[in-house]
Amino acid sequence: MKQKYELLAPAGDFPMLVAAINAGANAVYFGLKEFSMRQNAKNFTIKDLNEIEKVCKPKNVRKYLAINTIIYDKELKKVEEVLKKVKKKIDAVICWDLSVISLCKKYKIPFHISTQASVSNSETAKFYKKLGAERIVLARELNLKQIKEISRIIPIECFIHGAMCVAISGRCFTSQFLFGKSANRGECIHPCRRSYRIKDEEGKELKLENSRVMSAKDLCTLPFIEKLKKAGITAFKIEGRTRDPRYVDVVVRIYKKALDKKLSKSELENSMKELERVYNRGFSSGFYIKSPTNDDFATIEHSAATEKKHFVGKIHHYFSNIGVGTIQLVSDLKVGDNISIIGKTTGIKNTFVESMEIKNQKVNFAKKGQEVGIKLPFVRKNDEVYVIKKV
Repeated sequence: MKQKYELLAPAGDFPMLVAAINAGANAVYFGLKEFSMRQNAKNFTIKDLNEIEKVCKPKNVRKYLAINTIIYDKELKKVEEVLKKVKKKIDAVICWDLSVISLCKKYKIPFHISTQASVSNSETAKFYKKLGAERIVLARELNLKQIKEISRIIPIECFIHGAMCVAISGRCFTSQFLFGKSANRGECIHPCRRSYRIKDEEGKELKLENSRVMSAKDLCTLPFIEKLKKAGITAFKIEGRTRDPRYVDVVVRIYKKALDKKLSKSELENSMKELERVYNRGFSSGFYIKSPTNDDFATIEHSAATEKKHFVGKIHHYFSNIGVGTIQLVSDLKVGDNISIIGKTTGIKNTFVESMEIKNQKVNFAKKGQEVGIKLPFVRKNDEVYVIKKV
């Protein structure tokens, strides 16, 4: 039986990739060091694609490569070289520049139309379908009724969770004007999320109730995910290639459960609390139900997460025969601490510190600089260890 929905997760590096797969993602999307709308993510190299395949293949996870920035003449040859090298190593390219589309057709590489193309109507969808697109990632500025109409023409993909941009499909020039970092080249440093004051030529200031006048809250569709299921959406996409494995693990697990079955009221309430634990700037329904209002703008500059992670050290040794790892601490650790272990092939493992030993002596507290042994699930040397604390 063919799977009904595809859950598509972001992968900015290998720990995120592994975390996404272990959490239940059906597909992952990622960028290379160039031509990606998330240049601030660690991203991958062409050499990494063989290893990505080894990670994805056992669970039949599909791989989509984003080449979705503006492309200049001097880059066309490089883009073509990249596409020739990745042809047999990915399932599709996410793009919108017609030069990239043309090259995908030339080398018979399946392609999906990026949200950067702002596809917002049926005629445009027909155009891209005729051009050979297998799927369209719709503009974020559509409601459920509009999505349903376009879904009758071509398989569609929609964002269901993560950062929103105040500009149409992210085509903003603020970062370019202020800092020379173009959002359309994946370099945005998000000046929109800062607080601002309005001042006239005489120096008089206007006090704003919310000084973050350009900072949108994060999209969260979980409360109305059942409506999205009925809107004809093929792939449900999570934003966040610059986030961390813990964000990916939590968000993918929550939405995977919601796509597999209808959540009860208590399950929905608990799931929302889980989503609030990881990075967010408050939640909004985006354009799906109604047009955004003042309530859909963030009131904070950074994260509203109810928990934060604090680095405490790396796994120095791991003894698999007894399930014990040693950590060279750079911060204090105590029995009862909630910890996350993150690594390239480990992905993310969450556990509690049930007991600790220093030089074969049980302790309840260990200080920075000490090497401590604790019981752990299977992890690897050099994996990073974080204590999760409530904010």
